Amino acid sequence: MRLIRMLMVAALGLAALNAQADDNVAINRLTEMLNKAQTITGRFSQLTLDGSGTQLQETSGELSLKRPGLFRWHTDAPMEQLLVSNGEKVWLYDPDLQQVTIQTLDQRLTHTPALLLSGDVSKISENFEITHKEGGDVVDFILKPKAKDTLFDTLRLSFRNGVINDMQLIDSVGQRTNILFLGIKMNQAIDAAQFNFQIPEGADVIQE
Repeated sequence: MRLIRMLMVAALGLAALNAQADDNVAINRLTEMLNKAQTITGRFSQLTLDGSGTQLQETSGELSLKRPGLFRWHTDAPMEQLLVSNGEKVWLYDPDLQQVTIQTLDQRLTHTPALLLSGDVSKISENFEITHKEGGDVVDFILKPKAKDTLFDTLRLSFRNGVINDMQLIDSVGQRTNILFLGIKMNQAIDAAQFNFQIPEGADVIQE
C-alpha cells in the first residue's frame, strides 16, 4: 500500500511538472509571436453573439497599435466610434452623440484586451493561464484569467503564418465576441499623432 501511495504521489508530481512545462512553452511561444510586431495596422470585422448564438451586433473598422500601450480603433458608420489610447488615457468618441468619454487606461490585460496586442507582453503570464496548440500554419492560444474580476472568462488568440488572424472573447453568460483581423501589416512606421485625440469643438466631455 505504501508503494502504491508513493507511486501516486510521484505520478501527481510529474503531472504537475508537465503541466507547468506546457504552460511555460505556451507563454514563451505567445511572447515570441507578439514581440514580432512592434506596430500593427489593418482592418477588423467584429461579430457579437449572445449565449444562444443569436447575433447581437456586427461592425467593422480600422486599427493601429504600437507598443507599449498605444492603440486606435475606428469603427465604421453607421455605428461609428473612435477609441484612442496614448498609453495613459483612453478617449471614446461617439460622433453621432457628439460626446467624448475620457478615462485613465486600465493597465490590467483582463480589462483591456487591446493591451494584449500592444502592451507589455511580460505581464501576460501574471494575468493568465495559457495553453496552445499548433497545426500547420495556425497557432491557437487559449488564455484564462487568473483573477475573478474580469471582462471575459476565456480569450482565444489565433495566428496564421506568424500574423495575428483573429480573437474570440467569451464572457460569464456565454456571450461571444469574434474579431477577425484583415490586411494586417506589421512593423511599419506609424505617426504618433494617431494616438492622441483632439476633442472636437462643441463636443460634450465626460471625465471618468
